[in-house]
Amino acid sequence: MSAHCCNHDPAPSAAQANSPRYRRILWIALAVNLAMFGIEIGAGLQSGSVSLLADAIDFFGDAANYTVTLAVLSMGLVWRARAALLKAASMLGFGVFVLGRAAWVAWHGGTPEALTMGSIGLLALIANVGVAALLYAYREGDANMRSVWLCSRNDAIGNLAVMLAALGVFGTGSAWPDLAVAAVMAGLAITGGYAVFKQARQELRRDHT
Repeated sequence: MSAHCCNHDPAPSAAQANSPRYRRILWIALAVNLAMFGIEIGAGLQSGSVSLLADAIDFFGDAANYTVTLAVLSMGLVWRARAALLKAASMLGFGVFVLGRAAWVAWHGGTPEALTMGSIGLLALIANVGVAALLYAYREGDANMRSVWLCSRNDAIGNLAVMLAALGVFGTGSAWPDLAVAAVMAGLAITGGYAVFKQARQELRRDHT
């Protein structure tokens, strides 16, 4: 899919990126992500859930990504591609961090609170599906726009996984479902970051040819 997006002519993406509607959507997404970061960080600490903490950190990273995207919308493709490289690095870093946190909890033990996991996971899912729906029309733009779409899509998938983990924790009385979901979320971040990195590099090379 990323290769297909890279074959698009950059002009339509530039026009989309500079549209007032796209800017409004990004501002909405920024506000939603900041609010959910505060909610999930508190719930994650209270419940002892690694997947909720991972999702909270992801919300914060997405808020930072939206801020960067808003800053470079009016700039040329090169600057937008460079911003995408920065966001790809943050996605990769998030994935590595979550894997490390999951390993630490697995070693030290502890069982999260399933009810809090499930209810906050549902709230986060509603928030992310709303943002992803707003961004759907821009999913095949340049690397910068694509990274925004991938973050929202991955978040919605992650929220479903958190809810499934809550059921698993409730049914088994074990932390392993929570840790498994955290590992899946880390994998999504790593693969998504790599896809954005690859497309951004292609756009930078194409601009210099």
